Amino acid sequence: MLETSTHPLSDIDLADVDNFNGGMPHEWFTRLRKEAPVFWQDEPNGPGFWNVTKYSDLISVSRQPNLFSSWRGGTNVFELGKAELEGSRLLMLNMDPPQHAKYRRLVSKGFTPKRIEMLIAHIGELAKTIVDDVAERGECDFVDAVAARLPMETICEMIGVPDSDRRHVYDLSNKLIGFDDPDFQDNRDEAPEAMAEMFGYADKLAAERRKRPQDDLATALLNAEVDGERLTATEFNSFFMLLALAGNETTRTVTAQGMRLMIENSDARRRVLDDMRLLPTAVEEILRYNPAVVHFRRTATADTEIRGQRIREGEKVLIWYPSANRDEEVFANPQAFDVTRNPNEHLAFGIGEHFCLGANLARLQLNTIFRELLSRLPDMEFAGPVRRLRSNFIDGIKEMPVRFTPESRRPRRPS
Repeated sequence: MLETSTHPLSDIDLADVDNFNGGMPHEWFTRLRKEAPVFWQDEPNGPGFWNVTKYSDLISVSRQPNLFSSWRGGTNVFELGKAELEGSRLLMLNMDPPQHAKYRRLVSKGFTPKRIEMLIAHIGELAKTIVDDVAERGECDFVDAVAARLPMETICEMIGVPDSDRRHVYDLSNKLIGFDDPDFQDNRDEAPEAMAEMFGYADKLAAERRKRPQDDLATALLNAEVDGERLTATEFNSFFMLLALAGNETTRTVTAQGMRLMIENSDARRRVLDDMRLLPTAVEEILRYNPAVVHFRRTATADTEIRGQRIREGEKVLIWYPSANRDEEVFANPQAFDVTRNPNEHLAFGIGEHFCLGANLARLQLNTIFRELLSRLPDMEFAGPVRRLRSNFIDGIKEMPVRFTPESRRPRRPS
């Protein structure tokens, strides 16, 4: 059980990324939900921001995009210059209605249930190959060798990125997501360079698809129209970047966090191994317990109130998914990792206008890779320290050395 702190609320600092180095500060979130669910946070290099930590309030903010805007200040906590902000507004993530709905319809065609169903067999083969490649080694870095591969291969294939370029796209996405981590960027000034490289690659892919159209998202986007007009080059590049980031980083993060949780909770892993019908509920619990996205920012477009706290027009509001997912009013024993939890109405994929388009794809990937991993490498354990991404935006793992009984020492299962 988490204990209530006797320290003043002013000791809580959600602006300092280093306070997230050991994982989410759940003691703080628990206290805020109880004592100050709408909490003002000063920040050293900015105007400060409101923190929304309760489940129902996160839903309310998410479902009022005209009052709590993604477009006005973007979805990251830090302030952007005028040119950067204009550029960020080309990303669907940073759009509000009605513009957002128009662009979302374009991409949603690539994520229909029918299209995802067509990927089931292929994702199964990819997962088998990924585990094949490490199974006889007895050890690996789980993030690079396993967690990163399935989402990267899947989304790159859906977009139309050839095999030879996928690692390059993956490395660029790391730089763009890891803006607070010196392993990926020395400072935030490197982000525009990585974005320029990503846009340059998207230009190249677009030119290739105009010559040789394929049955992929890149071709579909190039042929799509919004209000009777084709996407501009910059709009296409922005879509490419968003798909590469959202389709890669988040599922990789949940896969790594999920295996960490399975290793640390051996009883839970044993329950799933004894009854693989529990796997879907275990995946939902992984999503609840360690959602990939930690927060998004919204900006108030008018004076308003949440729980009696007056929020002024132009002020930043951060919605915290790990906190909402452990709200005591919604989840029984929320700090426990319970692979049998049902129902489990977590908010790992968001809610409202910006609900994750790839939620069904992510669920398919997670269930597939964990079925393969748990059935073939059931005794996986840590072989070194887990290195986390320095971030309060993505709950990422950079490196997780693991070891396991090499599969060659056991009889092969029938194909």
